[in-house]
Amino acid sequence: MKKLVLSCILFISVLVFPQSPLSKTTDELNYVLGIKSSNDMVLVWIQFTDKGDNLEKFYANPKSVVSDYSIKRRLKVLDKPIDFDDLPVNMEYVKQLEEVGFQVKQKSKWFNSISGYITKENLQRALELGFVAKSDIVYTLKKDYKREASLPKEDIKPVELSKNLSLDYGTSYTQNFQMNVPALHNAGLNGTGVRICVMDAGFSNLPHPVFSQMNIIAKWDFVNNDPNVGDGTDMGEGSHGTETLSCLGGYKPGSLIGPAYGATFILAKTENTDSETPIEEDNWIAALEWADSIGVDLTSTSLGYIDFDPPFTSYTWQSMNGNTCRITIAADLAVKKGIAVFNSAGNEYDNTTHNTLGAPADGDSVISIGAVTSTGTRVSFSSVGPTVDGRIKPDLMAMGSSVVVANPYLGSTTFTTSSGTSFSCPLAAGAAALLLQANPNLTPIQLRDAMRNTASRHNTPDKYYGWGIINVLDAYTLIVPVELTSFTASASDEKVVLNWSTATENNNNGFEIQRRKAGSTSYETRGFVKGNGTTSEKSNYSFQDKIEQEGKFYYRLKQLDFSGEYEYSQEVMVDLKKNYSFEVFQNYPNPFNPSTNIKFTLPEQMHIKMSLFNIIGKEIKTLVDDNMERGAHTYTLNAGDLSTGVYFVKISGGSFTKTIKINLIK
Repeated sequence: MKKLVLSCILFISVLVFPQSPLSKTTDELNYVLGIKSSNDMVLVWIQFTDKGDNLEKFYANPKSVVSDYSIKRRLKVLDKPIDFDDLPVNMEYVKQLEEVGFQVKQKSKWFNSISGYITKENLQRALELGFVAKSDIVYTLKKDYKREASLPKEDIKPVELSKNLSLDYGTSYTQNFQMNVPALHNAGLNGTGVRICVMDAGFSNLPHPVFSQMNIIAKWDFVNNDPNVGDGTDMGEGSHGTETLSCLGGYKPGSLIGPAYGATFILAKTENTDSETPIEEDNWIAALEWADSIGVDLTSTSLGYIDFDPPFTSYTWQSMNGNTCRITIAADLAVKKGIAVFNSAGNEYDNTTHNTLGAPADGDSVISIGAVTSTGTRVSFSSVGPTVDGRIKPDLMAMGSSVVVANPYLGSTTFTTSSGTSFSCPLAAGAAALLLQANPNLTPIQLRDAMRNTASRHNTPDKYYGWGIINVLDAYTLIVPVELTSFTASASDEKVVLNWSTATENNNNGFEIQRRKAGSTSYETRGFVKGNGTTSEKSNYSFQDKIEQEGKFYYRLKQLDFSGEYEYSQEVMVDLKKNYSFEVFQNYPNPFNPSTNIKFTLPEQMHIKMSLFNIIGKEIKTLVDDNMERGAHTYTLNAGDLSTGVYFVKISGGSFTKTIKINLIK
């Protein structure tokens, strides 16, 4: 009945407030404008046509855009540290929008957009500005905390403790043991060196002793635009974030130990929990871009959505195709830049006719996490796939029923339990951090595939369990061969030298050396080194590879057993640079008609002048007069306008000069 009444109101509103022709608005935004008076504020995205002029300064200095840490991570998957997406929005455009009444909320360089509030009347003026490409609604998402608080809990049956535990997990042992986390803790892995951004409703009780050893390097409240992510006098409270953070990386022996208790954390408050107001996707996107610029390896978000009646707009199950929701597009873009994105699948139960996912869990590169009980059975509330375009979701499962968490109320030092995919997601992200510590060169897709291919149902994935419950120990053995104890690479004198050693030689037939270029996922075989057979002694190996081209390359070993089985090693990265000198080579072909190639090499970036002279030493034309990069270059000379004869080409750069003689015959 409620929807029927609203439909009638909408019909009357459209009659009373007919829309102006807004050529740069979406149907969704036109709809919202149709039920608002001209003085009501609407929350919109404004997308720009470009980013202005003088952009080369950013490409020339990537550190002005993102940190060294971010650049290093990006080069695992990209050929260059930044691209157009990373350049900041044009602040002059922002200023002009503010002059027509636009109240800026967030800026997104990835989308070349800003979000904010504007009246219907002023929006028309904004859309007439030449640098505005289009406008769209800021869609709404909502985390229903009341519903999550009422989700069913279970009485955890005690799991028999391993006799060889290095840590006292207390009652949090079950949620860790289910993923085989204690085995990696015993091996010395705890997430050290891995940066995790947790995006949630805030973090109300950071003084809790479970966080006393946590390394937090950055905090920001994107709801209120200030550095306080805890409870305060402004909008939103942070009990939910306290709980998710604690089960991911908390450390209080005897009570709660998170999988990644040694990791480094970035905290972003992105959700406003006040009243029934939905949170906006622009907060999340802004937080993701912020974390990327600081430098982050993976993110964990326990975010869901619920449909709203008009005038609030929201995504629906039909939007879950991986390419519709702006928040999903942003998540996939982060993965493209080398960030592993973990997201709760949602707590919307099963539906026999369609998926119950919440964006951005529908992203094809997002690792979405569902919930199981302590015994491994899917919890009934855990959202299901597939996506609208037919992809299996969720990806993986972790414990999401009666998960041990820190008591979130400020001043409390106790522990409690909570249920929801909100808690299975941070557990999964923490497990992933252990794998990244073990192999920092893993790309987000390699990390996802390693976890999928070793999960409990990897042979029969479905819409309820995805690939199954995480087994982080099996994933570890997949990415780091158990016999390999070290693997290093160095480059010098036109060659790459690889050195590695093994703990034993049982069943070792040998090693295939493989290489891929940064930004590529395909490998080429560079050679083979025979193993030492079936001895139990440690062995050392070496291999030399010729430097054929410059750039960043990743090497790995394919360890082959006599049984035919094989394992891949972790990758090692080498920045290959040839030892160039200033040299000019004889042109080819020579004699020539009418064109020839002139090859030369430069030891460093320098200004080059290349000139053509006739037989009596008169300069005929300047061929090149420009700054050129270090390395090998080829200039093609077209002599169609010259007559037969002998000519000279002189190349000068810095303190170097060299001349070659060329012969044109027509």
